[in-house]
Amino acid sequence: MTQNSLLATDRMQRWRLVLGDAAQDSCGTALSAELLRADAALEALYDAPRAGGLGASCPNVARWLGDIRDFFPTAVVQVMQQDALTRLNLQKMLLEPELLEAVEPDVHLVASLVSLSRVLPARTRDTARQVVRRVVEELEKRLKEPMRQAIAGSLNKAERNTRPRLSEIDWHRTIQANLSRYLPAQRTVVAEKLIGYGRKRSALRDVVLCVDQSGSMAASLVYAGIFAAVMASLKSVRTRMVVFDTQVVDLTDTAEDPVELLFGVQLGGGTDINLALGYCQQVIDRPEKTILVLITDLYEGGNEAQMLQRAAALKAAGVNVICLLALSDDGAPGYDHQNAARFAALDIPSFACTPDQFPALMAAAIQKQDVGLWAAKQGFVTNRAATGTGA
Repeated sequence: MTQNSLLATDRMQRWRLVLGDAAQDSCGTALSAELLRADAALEALYDAPRAGGLGASCPNVARWLGDIRDFFPTAVVQVMQQDALTRLNLQKMLLEPELLEAVEPDVHLVASLVSLSRVLPARTRDTARQVVRRVVEELEKRLKEPMRQAIAGSLNKAERNTRPRLSEIDWHRTIQANLSRYLPAQRTVVAEKLIGYGRKRSALRDVVLCVDQSGSMAASLVYAGIFAAVMASLKSVRTRMVVFDTQVVDLTDTAEDPVELLFGVQLGGGTDINLALGYCQQVIDRPEKTILVLITDLYEGGNEAQMLQRAAALKAAGVNVICLLALSDDGAPGYDHQNAARFAALDIPSFACTPDQFPALMAAAIQKQDVGLWAAKQGFVTNRAATGTGA
């Protein structure tokens, strides 16, 4: 049976599939053998007891994974797999390589594998890495070039050099600026005005991604790892990747490989934002050239008053502090509204950002735009002080 044949079912048969076996008489229609298989796949997940409707044996799970891929489109398959993990506690389906190979990979699957990375058996570990790398590579195709272009373009604008050395001249922009001085006879442009890149003896900006690795931030952590890898490959930006729960781990040394970076995190546990900000204070050595992106839902399990003091101190030192309540496509996040309001009072904008908009966010931050205003223009709901001057 194919997805197309499932789509070709009549209206009453669809209602029968939605409502389950109890609606057989009221729908007044019988299901074919193929549709009964689709119905069984749905029943195993949505009508079975939470203790586990797919049975304990691997063949049952493998058969179910194969059935849903036959019957439903990829987007639906991913939703059903995620529901199976949460409703039926089927983390065990990720511990067997033959099952892992049958799963449709997505960001949530990557997060699940990362959370299980410490307990994956040796026979599964290589398969898990292959699945994670496949998802990461697909996301990089979508996000890498926009990120590179946004950062390079914004740095050129922010650090334009009008007295460049020969090696620093931006020839494309210099020629554009001097086209009015074109000499037809000599077939040349007189470059009276030179435009150069910023001095590149050191990075033009420092970016610190400080990411909450509690379970609720799993998708955000996956995307942050990919963006950290992209920025780590740019010489004009010095990137640091820090993750935290009740401890702080600096993953900067593995930032260039997002797969290695992700397998270096440990999803779950508590949250100590204060501790993480304290670490960031120690490693930031150029505050006026630093953008600190704190990715957390702001549910502080540590010292809340000290957290706010550290955030205020970073801001007062000249650090461009931005709080992302989520970096994902998962919709409106849950977060601590009181702490978001307190950050707003410190002129630290707090909002959720989609991965596709993150490159533009970084461009705005590099150019020292009002990031809160930028976010509001994109339609993101922000928590900002009424008299704030921007990030």
